[in-house]
Amino acid sequence: MARRPGPGRAPFPSREQIVAFIKESPGRVGVREIARAFSLKGEARVRLRDMLKEIGRGGEVQRQRRGKLSDSGKLPDTAEIEISGTDLDGELIARPSDWHGQGAAPRILVLPARRGEQPLGIGDRALARLRRLRPGFYEGRVVKRLSAEPAEVLGVLDITPNGEGRLRPIDRRQKADHLVAPENRSGAAPGELVVARILPGRAHGLHPARVVERLGSMQDPRSVSLVAIHSHDIPDTFPPAAMESANRAVAAPLGERTDLRATPLVTIDGEDARDFDDAVWAAPADGGWHLIVAIADVAWYVRPGDALDREAQKRGNSVYFPDRVVPMLPEALSNGWCSLKPDEDRPCMAVHMWIDRDGNPLRHQFQRALMRSAARLTYTRVQRALDGDPDEGTATLRERVLLPLRGAWQALAAARARRGVLDLDLPERQVVMGADGRIAAITPRPRYDSHRLIEDFMIAANVCAAERIEALGKPCMYRVHDQPSAEKLDALREFLGSVGLNLPRGQRVTAAQLNRILERARDLPQARLIHEVVLRSQAQAAYSPANIGHFGLGLARYAHFTSPIRRYADLLVHRALIAGLKLGAGAL
Repeated sequence: MARRPGPGRAPFPSREQIVAFIKESPGRVGVREIARAFSLKGEARVRLRDMLKEIGRGGEVQRQRRGKLSDSGKLPDTAEIEISGTDLDGELIARPSDWHGQGAAPRILVLPARRGEQPLGIGDRALARLRRLRPGFYEGRVVKRLSAEPAEVLGVLDITPNGEGRLRPIDRRQKADHLVAPENRSGAAPGELVVARILPGRAHGLHPARVVERLGSMQDPRSVSLVAIHSHDIPDTFPPAAMESANRAVAAPLGERTDLRATPLVTIDGEDARDFDDAVWAAPADGGWHLIVAIADVAWYVRPGDALDREAQKRGNSVYFPDRVVPMLPEALSNGWCSLKPDEDRPCMAVHMWIDRDGNPLRHQFQRALMRSAARLTYTRVQRALDGDPDEGTATLRERVLLPLRGAWQALAAARARRGVLDLDLPERQVVMGADGRIAAITPRPRYDSHRLIEDFMIAANVCAAERIEALGKPCMYRVHDQPSAEKLDALREFLGSVGLNLPRGQRVTAAQLNRILERARDLPQARLIHEVVLRSQAQAAYSPANIGHFGLGLARYAHFTSPIRRYADLLVHRALIAGLKLGAGAL
């Protein structure tokens, strides 16, 4: 272990000493354990807390729950494991049930069960004593069985020359095949993609399995997304209780809601959008602008703890593939009562925002309301109308709806530029699917001012949500984005130096500073590569109840409010606002 100071006033340990202590500790450690080890008290503990935050961001050690730290990639002597597959010899392989380290979880070779012990199977969990054999590989001796749940495996059914059925797992971590007897094939043909349930049986060798779901031929290009769904355990069917609750949903009453049905709010989305969860409106007001962002009131239909809530919490988000969507909520809600369809009454959470002519915020107000979308618009149609070429549908909206939206956005954009938002020019790619389910093309998505308009309106609404929840003293699920780590900045400096650009040392890097570098790189032949490298130098944005601000957007506080149909974090934000502002049912 790292050396500790002797009696008397303890000197503050160096960063290297603290990192060494964390790495040599058998388990997770935090401020209390490190302060005790180095005899730190008072102000020294405060300084230690700050240093641990910096160390955690640096990647030398792994941040764990409740502020604890541990050696990245190292497992404790005893841990809960989950049987994940078998090796080529049919021996069980496991992974830690609770893995927060960087990269892939270590592999654990499970020692055979002792005589009289019931053998484990794939999907079982157990408490095991672990012995490190080499980095990333452990040996585990089961101490206690924790579960015995039948596991399911995604694979391709094959028939050997001697007529024996074999399930070839798709997941490469599962090295061994499974035996599928004729009575367990459920009519599946060779080459079919199937889901099979592992059956109890052999302690060693190939395990038997029974086909429980047929997914079609592996030659079908649509099978790629099915493989991804099953390989990553993405729930793609809703339990009966959740479906029943969604199908029982009815129109929300006006009640004490504010009536916004006469306000010409419009939705603006891509051509391929199926659900419309945000609507916008703007008008001049007192030399500045009055903006409204209205978001589908998902909290009215998904109540804390009910069947829909439990399923949404398990999913966390909707998952998008080129050929399908796995939604967070059943279609009766996501494409029905929680979709702001034109000319239909819909409940919403609305935020009114007042800004001055320069885009500076003046005040805001949240309310629960009932709205009726005036039109379902697309980015392309809105852009054409703003450029003076409206179609029949946008012609009547141009003067009274679209031009005021653009005016308010221009004010927001000016404030955004002054704030110094990281401005990376990396076009989004669109996957175009053919009628046969194969990829027909991958093209850059057009980038219009209409896209930026919606983005800036949503960002403004998200900032208001974070500010209001914080002012109400309610817990908030922030969307945070940390500063780039010291290691990534060093690598970025080295790269920029190789193309003649300079990122100074010894000062706090800001998004505005990176923007100046990107501006100088605009005419260089490596401009696209420079944007890519700057992007890769960034920390990953995350959800957190602890606010550290948003580096990329240059914001002190930020929370996702605008997509509760497809993000559970947004639903939590809605519930916090409803509770804090006493806006009725559906609060936390």
